Amino acid sequence: MKAKILFTLILTFFLLTKALANSPVSSGKFKNWEAFTLKGEKGKVCFAQTIPVKRSPASFKRNGSRLFVTFRPGENIKDEVSITSGHEYKSSSVTARSGKNNFSFFSQNNFAWLLDEREEQKLIKTMKRATDLMIKANSKKGTQSTDHYSMMGFTKAYNTAKKNCS
Repeated sequence: MKAKILFTLILTFFLLTKALANSPVSSGKFKNWEAFTLKGEKGKVCFAQTIPVKRSPASFKRNGSRLFVTFRPGENIKDEVSITSGHEYKSSSVTARSGKNNFSFFSQNNFAWLLDEREEQKLIKTMKRATDLMIKANSKKGTQSTDHYSMMGFTKAYNTAKKNCS
């Protein structure tokens, strides 16, 4: 009986330790943005993320929205901008706008990305200068969602994530 309890405790400790090792760890909160690191299958992953300050329509039931900039040095990926609006996207229906700058994303299921590194660099430059970014997307069922993101704290969170994966 004692051996069973001891085995269960050791197994629980092992599984809990493994789960915590793969959980994102905050590297700092910077106004509306936060930087994280985690241990992925192919090495360290670092990212900056934020949630929208405003979502519409209020009646549209969906999961959480997030805007990310990710670094995965083990896969030679840097400055990867991605979005989730909390619903499955209609193909190629995701756009971002800040001032006069517009960006089109390609989507797969409930995530969207920019097409190339040049566009990612252009959007990151825009995000560093902007006060807000608006994401519009259409769900597979035809509902349009609009998420407004504050860029306050973006540069510090971005620089922290980038430094953590250098």
